[in-house]
Amino acid sequence: MSQHHALFFSCPKGLESILQDELAALGGSDLRQTVAGVYATGDLTFAYRCCLWSRLANKAFLPLDKIAADSADELYEGVHAIDWSQHLRADGSLWIDFIGTNEGLRNSQFAAQKVKDAIVDRLRLPDGQRPSVLRDNPDLIVNVRLSKQKAVVSIDLAGASLHKRGYRTDSVLAPLKENLAAALLVRSNWLSVAEQGGAFIDPMCGSGTLLIEAAMMAADIAPGIWRSQFAFERWLQHDPAIWQQLKAEAEQRRQRGLARGLPEIRGYDEHPLAIRAAERNIEAAGLGEFVRVLRKRLEEFKRPTHGELNSGLLLTNPPYGERLGEHQALVPLYRRLGDVLKNDFVGWQAGVFTGNPELGKVMGLRSQKKYKLFNGSIPSELLLFDVREENFVSDRGERKIDPAAELSPGAEMVANRLKKNRKQLEKEFRKRSIDCYRVYDADLPEYAAAIDLYGDHVHIQEYAPPKTVEARKAEARLMEIQQAVASVFQVDGDKISVKQRRRNPGKQQYEKLQDNAFEKLLTVHEANAKYLVNLWAYLDTGVFLDHRLVRQKVAELALGKRLLNLFCYTATATVQAAIGGARSSVSVDMSRTYLQWARKNFELNRLSQWHELVQADCLAWLDSCREPFDVILLDPPSFSNSKRMEEILDVQRDHVKLIKRCMELLNPGGTLVFSTNLKRFKMDEEQLSAFRIADITRATIDRDFQRHPDIHRCFLITAA
Repeated sequence: MSQHHALFFSCPKGLESILQDELAALGGSDLRQTVAGVYATGDLTFAYRCCLWSRLANKAFLPLDKIAADSADELYEGVHAIDWSQHLRADGSLWIDFIGTNEGLRNSQFAAQKVKDAIVDRLRLPDGQRPSVLRDNPDLIVNVRLSKQKAVVSIDLAGASLHKRGYRTDSVLAPLKENLAAALLVRSNWLSVAEQGGAFIDPMCGSGTLLIEAAMMAADIAPGIWRSQFAFERWLQHDPAIWQQLKAEAEQRRQRGLARGLPEIRGYDEHPLAIRAAERNIEAAGLGEFVRVLRKRLEEFKRPTHGELNSGLLLTNPPYGERLGEHQALVPLYRRLGDVLKNDFVGWQAGVFTGNPELGKVMGLRSQKKYKLFNGSIPSELLLFDVREENFVSDRGERKIDPAAELSPGAEMVANRLKKNRKQLEKEFRKRSIDCYRVYDADLPEYAAAIDLYGDHVHIQEYAPPKTVEARKAEARLMEIQQAVASVFQVDGDKISVKQRRRNPGKQQYEKLQDNAFEKLLTVHEANAKYLVNLWAYLDTGVFLDHRLVRQKVAELALGKRLLNLFCYTATATVQAAIGGARSSVSVDMSRTYLQWARKNFELNRLSQWHELVQADCLAWLDSCREPFDVILLDPPSFSNSKRMEEILDVQRDHVKLIKRCMELLNPGGTLVFSTNLKRFKMDEEQLSAFRIADITRATIDRDFQRHPDIHRCFLITAA
């Protein structure tokens, strides 16, 4: 392959133009962009160099032929006509990567089988020897892209996607892909900033991808230098001498780049697991001496003061709410990011990569450039800022809710239902000294949300719209719900919290949105008890409204007795029981934050020292407990796989063991109150036949939850 050949390099959508520039710099000619890729012409050295040095490409393909593929037979004949002996031995191994369908080839797996058959038949020796199919590390990977009636048959030179550099040993949820991180740095003009001595900072660094890519660019380190293998290394036309020379040159450039030294590169994140992952990845990339990470919340973040850092690039990929309805909860985070930039980074360049550009408007900075990109399948934008006073704006673009605004027909329907429900519920709950209750629960199916009153504040939880509903229509309906709420309850946007409620399989009971649990606490009332709630920091507010009558039942049972509250959350049931006359109590939860919250609830209600809070894994604590109790409240999450727990909890699988252990701790005549929010829960009465079990679910569903009475299940369990 000393002659020049047409090559194709794939990339994420939105990176085509900068990939073309990169390929030109690497020696390519006859460059032409297409969707999610660039065509280029070059020799074998160019192809190898691109695999080693491209920071932006996903794959490198050597097209062999474009064949007719209107049917399986036509596909077979076209592939069979290619001289595969130039690329694979008869005793070698191959893998087929087939993409696309048409009228004649409706199943890509079947089409891949036909391609395999054609290659094997072409190479089969008279003695029957033939290539084998191997998914992992085959000698040849054949890529076939079918479009309409034509198929492009290519050799995959890369193998695993080129974004997999080899340094990522650890990761966090939804990490930024390496080539996308590199693209953000290119668009942010990072190399120019670095050449002028500017620093690089990522205040929400996750597992450190932006930091590592920034350091590798500044140090002239080939992105593929740490990869263990490329697919072309097993190809028959592979030239090891050329490849070894290119790798040696890359190693020399790496050593020279590190010897020159790097600008200041620092990352911060509030999550310890992210910091540990970043540290391991940085070490794996050989950059531990040059890149520093530190655990710090965005609320505490400022420009480092250990040196003169008067210029540089701050680039970050903050959370942006993949679901409609999380927008409101993330506004304070983006507002804080804007404040940090304006207060501490004047004179710097900044970039924010987000899937929700509307959130960028609340930062109070005018962006000078915007680039449309994709983060996986999510349309996103890179917002670039020149942080100077002339670019500060006072209007943060936050959506205003006017209680006096005229309502749309849809908002009017929601408002009418809210008025009707409030009229039915308000008088009764006022008599019971309750000012936090549900006033709407998807009463109108097209306006699917739960709306709860918390004193003079309103909490809206939008149920995730089905995929058949267009995003714009769903967002418009959510805004109509907010307008109806503002009109009926005469509150402005500052007193309305909007989130999206959805199932979280595999996640914890309480999903966190922000780390400001104690910044905006409100006091609400339930009978004689007072609770502190936060409508913004978490999907759950600090009190489960549907458990109101469960708490009341626990209080009745615990009068003059000793209570154990397991998985206590913010201990609202303990508060209710203590005020109702419980002699003493122990409340256990694994979360330090929720126990701090519980302690504030205790202080608010002036509870005595006879009510103890314990931070512990409830499962482990329960196994080691030797104290007797008169009443136990067991309300575990449906599922929990927290790394702080010694074992995974599945309430359906584990409820028998939990109940039996709790019953062992009960004094004679004691009662276990077992509650769960798992809708499909089924009590295993056969294994629990030694106990008397009473299903009291219906008696624990208050008026405001009778529209959806399956919200929880509740049982009283006593000795038989």
